[in-house]
Amino acid sequence: MKSTKKVKLKIRKKRALDLILSSFGIFLISPIWLAIIILIRIESPGKALFRQERVGLYEKPFTMYKFRTMIEGAQNSGTGLFSFEGDPRITRIGANLRLWSLDETLQLINVLRGNMSLVGPRPPVIGELEMEHDLPPNYSLRFTVLPGITGLAQVSGRNGLNWGHKITYDLTYIEKFHQSGVLLDLKIILKTVYVVISRKNLIEKENR
Repeated sequence: MKSTKKVKLKIRKKRALDLILSSFGIFLISPIWLAIIILIRIESPGKALFRQERVGLYEKPFTMYKFRTMIEGAQNSGTGLFSFEGDPRITRIGANLRLWSLDETLQLINVLRGNMSLVGPRPPVIGELEMEHDLPPNYSLRFTVLPGITGLAQVSGRNGLNWGHKITYDLTYIEKFHQSGVLLDLKIILKTVYVVISRKNLIEKENR
């Protein structure tokens, strides 16, 4: 019983951290968002925002927000949802947004709404994991916490990891969070800053 109460307290502290940092982040970055929207619309026709259905907490679908980095309707052409280095569907502005992970910052709105956290397993596209093989038998445990903008997998190899390795890191994160709480989240957030600046493993592995 005490253990359950401690975990619930850590989850409440995590939500408080999410609200504080996401609100502050949105306040700081909103002028940059406006500039990004204008640049995207100038370079290519279509909406500046990209909405995509992802798998969230308890495997329930939710709409995740990003800035559009590819031509309008790119998911219906070429390699579909998978992009590769030099993909001609990626716009010039989109390539720069991806370079500094600015396209992902719009997910601060998801955090504020409560369907994502700053730190947690990355939410897969609906049906994406069904196409994967050799996943850990307990992989569904990653859906017992809110998905995150960043996570232990993202600071431990990012897109250089396949799904099997990512899930292993996700499960490790959940276990460690129950022990360390928001201190672990703060550590991962700081590491994320370094990973973004280093610009390593930007391109997702094809055999993810």
